[in-house]
Amino acid sequence: MDRTSLAQALEAGHITGEVGTPRENNLSHIHRFLAQEKQFDFGVELTRDWDFDSVFALMVDRAGLRSEPDFIEGVDTISTERCIDALEQLAVAIGDVTRAGGEILFATGHPAGLLPVHMAIAAAAETHGAQITHQASAVPVPGLGGDCRQINRVWTWHQHGGTPHTHLAEPMHALLDGITRRGDQVPDLIVADHGWAGAASSRGLRTLGYADCNDPALFVAEAQGTIEVTVPLDDDVVPYLYEPLIDFVLERAGLS
Repeated sequence: MDRTSLAQALEAGHITGEVGTPRENNLSHIHRFLAQEKQFDFGVELTRDWDFDSVFALMVDRAGLRSEPDFIEGVDTISTERCIDALEQLAVAIGDVTRAGGEILFATGHPAGLLPVHMAIAAAAETHGAQITHQASAVPVPGLGGDCRQINRVWTWHQHGGTPHTHLAEPMHALLDGITRRGDQVPDLIVADHGWAGAASSRGLRTLGYADCNDPALFVAEAQGTIEVTVPLDDDVVPYLYEPLIDFVLERAGLS
């Protein structure tokens, strides 16, 4: 799939362009991230001074928010070109690690949206030689409850019989703590979103992330140099709408 065809599909599915996340939500989440509220910090540690204006400017530049500071209510945007550029970087990294036979950990805090994306890419990577971080048993999450469970090669947080949407960093920390306690090597690459990606990046692991326009934490982590690339996109559309994105990544990674 070429960039033009992908761009058309992304905008038709409102994954980029005008998206479902309203402007007021985007602005509110910047404030809540700067206040380091739980569920909004994604486990990202601030290593330099940030204020509202600097984070807003970053989100305009990296995610494609509307640039007018006096636009405070209405439909906001995600840049299609920035999304595709980031997807190309993500694809190259996954392809390189796969061809080297490296280990990749896939995880999501958005099981109703991004889980099928991670599943498809993880399956293709494994078929082409990557080792996928795997554990047959569930991993308890201290303090938070529930456990980490793997669904078709992708780690999720399970609680009360379901896999809830979460921004929390605790599941990834629990999973990584378990890996180190066993004396195993940490993965060569993390491909994740939300607190799964933020937690991995804060531990110095090579991390690729997906983030919505109301999730500034991972874009800040990228700007601070702890996340290699953050892909801006609406992270909660109907899953089949991501199929062109999956095809593009697999083709660019050499995994199709």
